[in-house]
Amino acid sequence: MVQFIKSPSIIKAAGNKKKIIKEFFGHVNSKTSEVSIAHMTSPEGWMEPGQSPKFNEYTVVLKGKLMIITKNEELVVSEGQGIMTAKDEWVRYSTPFEGGAEYIAVCLPAFSTEIVHRDPLS
Repeated sequence: MVQFIKSPSIIKAAGNKKKIIKEFFGHVNSKTSEVSIAHMTSPEGWMEPGQSPKFNEYTVVLKGKLMIITKNEELVVSEGQGIMTAKDEWVRYSTPFEGGAEYIAVCLPAFSTEIVHRDPLS
């Protein structure tokens, strides 16, 4: 069956500043649990809580720079680059750089608040 997406759903984002998540495929917009695909726009200075999700996340940066922190390393993913974080690995995403970032995130299985396992707010 073909599923045509006329427009994304706007999803509320976690974090200290307003981030725009436009979900094209996932639990909300397409009612699918196999994969989520979203276009993210996060402002300069945005940071979300750390998490240990039950999904792999594939991220491609379209504009700006994204900071990825794991238990073992800190990585800066720049425009035109991508990164995959593995399920069950603790990770924190942020955009501390001037201008923030715009990126595509793909989660397998689809992102949901039940399986993201975010750190408690401190």
